[in-house]
Amino acid sequence: MKAFLTVAEAAEYMNTTVRFVRRLIAERRIPFHKVGRYVRLKVQDVEAFVEAGRVEAFDPMAVRRYLRRAS
Repeated sequence: MKAFLTVAEAAEYMNTTVRFVRRLIAERRIPFHKVGRYVRLKVQDVEAFVEAGRVEAFDPMAVRRYLRRAS
C-alpha cells in the first residue's frame, strides 16, 4: 500500500468528494504535506481522521433509562 495519497485518492479512500477533502485541508482539520505544489496526505493521518469521527452505538436500555431521567 502507498504511504501517501493524492487528494483524489484520499477522497476515494474515505468514500467522499474531492471538495470535502480540500475543505478539510483548507480548514487544517487533517494533516497534510506539501511536495512542491502538490498536496499529499499520509494514509495513517487519513485513517486517524476517520477513526476520530467514530461514534459508538448506544445500548437501547441505556437510552430508555436516560430518557426516563430526563422527563
